[in-house]
Amino acid sequence: MDLNRIIQALKGTIDPKLRIAAENELNQSYKIINFAPSLLRIIVSDHVEFPVRQAAAIYLKNMVTQYWPDREPPPGEAIFPFNIHENDRQQIRDNIVEGIIRSPDLVRVQLTMCLRAIIKYDFPGHWPAVVDKIDYYLQSQSSGSWLGSLLCLYQLVKTYEYKKAEEREPLIAAMQIFLPRIQQQIMQLLPDSSHYSVLLQKQILKIFYALVQYALPLQLVSHQTMTVWMEIFRTVIDRTVPPETMQIDEDDRPELVWWKCKKWALHIVARLFERYGSPGNVTKEYFEFSEFFLKTYAVGIQQVLLKILDQYRQKEYIAPCVLQQAFNYLNQGVVHSVTWKQMKPHIQNISEDVIFSVMCYKDEDEELWQEDPYEYIRMKFDIFEDYASPTTAAQTLLYTAAKKRKEVLPKMMAFCYQILTDPNFDPRKKDGALHVIGSLADILLKKSLFKDQMELLLQNHVFPLLLSNLGYLRARSCWVLHAFSSLKFHNELNLRNAVELAKKSLIEDKEMPVKVEAALALQSLISNQTQAKEYMKPHVRPIMQELLHIVRETENDDVTNVIQKMICEYSQEVASIAVDMTQHLAEIFGKVLQSDEYEEVEDKTVMAMGILHTIDTILTVVEDHKEVTQQLENICLRIIDLVLQKHVIEFYEEILSLAYSLTCHGISSQMWQLLGILYEVFQQDCFEYFTDMMPLLHNYVTIDTDTLLSNPKHLEILFTMCRKVLCGDAGEDAECHAAKLLEVIILQCKGRGIDQCIPLFVQLVLERLTRGVKTSELRTMCLQVAIAALYYNPDLLLHTLERIHLPHNPGPITVQFINQWMNDTDCFLGHHDRKMCIIGLSILLELQNRPPAVDAVVGQIVPSILFLFLGLKQVCATRQLRNREDRSKAEKTDMEENEEISSDEEEVNVTAQAVQANHGRGEGEEDDDDDWDEEVLEETALEGFSTPLDLDDSVDEYQFFTQALLAVQTRDAAWYQLLMAPLSEDQRRTLQEVYTLAEHRRTVAEAKKKIEQQGGFTFENKGVLSAFNFGTMPSNN
Repeated sequence: MDLNRIIQALKGTIDPKLRIAAENELNQSYKIINFAPSLLRIIVSDHVEFPVRQAAAIYLKNMVTQYWPDREPPPGEAIFPFNIHENDRQQIRDNIVEGIIRSPDLVRVQLTMCLRAIIKYDFPGHWPAVVDKIDYYLQSQSSGSWLGSLLCLYQLVKTYEYKKAEEREPLIAAMQIFLPRIQQQIMQLLPDSSHYSVLLQKQILKIFYALVQYALPLQLVSHQTMTVWMEIFRTVIDRTVPPETMQIDEDDRPELVWWKCKKWALHIVARLFERYGSPGNVTKEYFEFSEFFLKTYAVGIQQVLLKILDQYRQKEYIAPCVLQQAFNYLNQGVVHSVTWKQMKPHIQNISEDVIFSVMCYKDEDEELWQEDPYEYIRMKFDIFEDYASPTTAAQTLLYTAAKKRKEVLPKMMAFCYQILTDPNFDPRKKDGALHVIGSLADILLKKSLFKDQMELLLQNHVFPLLLSNLGYLRARSCWVLHAFSSLKFHNELNLRNAVELAKKSLIEDKEMPVKVEAALALQSLISNQTQAKEYMKPHVRPIMQELLHIVRETENDDVTNVIQKMICEYSQEVASIAVDMTQHLAEIFGKVLQSDEYEEVEDKTVMAMGILHTIDTILTVVEDHKEVTQQLENICLRIIDLVLQKHVIEFYEEILSLAYSLTCHGISSQMWQLLGILYEVFQQDCFEYFTDMMPLLHNYVTIDTDTLLSNPKHLEILFTMCRKVLCGDAGEDAECHAAKLLEVIILQCKGRGIDQCIPLFVQLVLERLTRGVKTSELRTMCLQVAIAALYYNPDLLLHTLERIHLPHNPGPITVQFINQWMNDTDCFLGHHDRKMCIIGLSILLELQNRPPAVDAVVGQIVPSILFLFLGLKQVCATRQLRNREDRSKAEKTDMEENEEISSDEEEVNVTAQAVQANHGRGEGEEDDDDDWDEEVLEETALEGFSTPLDLDDSVDEYQFFTQALLAVQTRDAAWYQLLMAPLSEDQRRTLQEVYTLAEHRRTVAEAKKKIEQQGGFTFENKGVLSAFNFGTMPSNN
């Protein structure tokens, strides 16, 4: 490859005038052998201009991530897609580590991403030599090569960071070499606090963190090795940061390498303590390590952290990330007696001077509030900010200490009361006191000592501050109302005041952060207090208008959630303003979607999604108001159109949900036109959204069957979509949905003249069965389409089966279909599928012109049906048990245990007892909801797509089967004998129970019908099946 030609093309990509021609040149060259290695040569060459080297690095990174692995051709195509030639790959493997070592930072970052992709695909199989290569440079006498080689090692470890222990063997083998090497290296570097030395130390710590973050490889870290490492971490955390760093602006200090190095050391010790070193909270492979960690290291590390908190207390600068990790470590220490003993004498000072100080309103908060209140709101509600925030970590530490150690809460509350009752205290401290009290609301509301005082606290200290001239105090007071919204008010006037003040703050306050907090407080009070809901009924319109205004201004997702909840609370009142609200929301959505920064800002996607969910909630609330729904339909269709035009695929699921809500009670001509548009979308974005379309497609079939059948195009669209899914590589979940849709069409259109469709549907699903099927769900779903066809018209199905000839299968497919069905009767789960199978088998046994294939399986038919009835019995028993459990859980929720532990105890004791109690149970007796046997669950995922057979007054499977069997007994005694011959005594008893229950169900149905005909009361049949116990007669008392 001509290097100069590539260099000129890369240079052209930087110049807007030459970019298109340059990109075309590169696109024509990248498949040529030696192109990718040439890029690497350009990247490492000091003779090439830096911007060109950068462009080459980005191009190479994109090539490696896309074209490194060998790829198979797509289904049905013979041409293999392009990938980088093996010769080129080998050249890159041979030179990339050196490239990373020699390159400047901005290029190096792209090359390390290339290396990660290569390791992911090639290590250890194609490239075991990478270990030796990195090791060679790590051992080099020239420290200049250390940083690059450590970055390479970091990529190797990161590749395995989240893999399970058994998948990490290649990494563990490599780390047997590297871990001692980097330990030795960091120990040499520790005395040197120069920038480069600390940069190398930081990189070693990052490697160690990635190695232990998800699983601790005990085979690599003996007690002796771990002791050396822990001493290294302790030294890094404890050492002083060079005094000259204080000259740097405070906002920039956390980015300095000395603070970052401390941050990573703290990250490691906090992670080790939390995940592997906290007895009672670890999995069994770490039992021994956790005991050793707690006894050997926990107190020594905590000592250094207490020193850091004391430095903060003395007003020395501590980087926020260091403070946050220190709080996280101490949070683990609260519950262990050995660490608590050391912490206990200091906890009051830590609470009052450190935690409290962190939780107060600060200069940087004030600056942000004044300069950009909307950014202030975004930061306060950003969960990612929370994750890295010292304030959240301080709050968590205080909460744990107050909950677990009884001496903490009374002292902290006395401290806060003192601040709140003294009018001369700094208002920022009042904010801190309210912040502390609100953070502990959960605990305070459960403690008899405090819960009765909380109403007075609100009355005397929070209500007055809601009228403060300081915006941040008004916002904090609203936040406290939110925290105590579930308080049991004794004085109704206080509740009325709380709600009125929240409403006033929402509607009249001029500061947006106050309005947002007021919105959350008001909604929470309304949801938790029945009386509050009544007070606000007359004000729903202005409240909703204000909430919409806030969402339009701030694009805050939490306020969107408030609107959704308020809509559910005030469904009647919302109906009258639904059109205005939806119009407003649609305008906000359009503004968000068409804003320039939409693509880059993830918050906007979340917020726009929230708007679509809110509109969906409005549609649900007004579903009984037909004239309102018609107006909303036009607004929603504009939104759907906008999303489809702009191809914003992340909202497809939401707009399909809107379309579903608009078609639940009737389908307008506009909504039928949408089916054609969605078909076009399906053709482009094909399979991915089929399962999301399914509820809407189900509505088209079941809600307006007349229109569906009035135009052949409609059925053709649905069938084509199903065929495309079942013949493509959409995955078995989508294929199950497609087969379900075919079944629904057949059952919905029984007796409606779709005979011409049956052969097409049946051939499609049976052909699918001849290709590899991994799951029993897809197998039974395909069989169920044919069973539905049998129910639709038995002769038509049998005729179709005789005519279908599938590739590689000589002769008609009838025998294979019947045999497959019989083999799989135990795979039909849930209520609908079992019922369908029972009805199908009942039709089969009653056929007068039986195919020989049915005669061949005569001994399996009735036993299979009885097995399915036992499954139905289990479904109903489970349903009853679930209902009983739900009731008992609801009764238990109010009984809250006292979770405090005395100062000399471990929380572990409690946990250990719980573990022993669990082991004391018999196997399979765990009380985890997720432990239900799949087969017992009351319905399969697809059962939500109902059919006429699922209606209360539809065919009863018990009566259907017993009538079929009685008809055979009367008409064909010899066939009846063959059907009954294989039954055991147990099976005959089960059959008798089925007969008894069928008769009982018939009697109940007739009595119900008679009462309805006489114009008397109607009553719901609450599932006779669930009320009836097989094998026992109902008692008389």
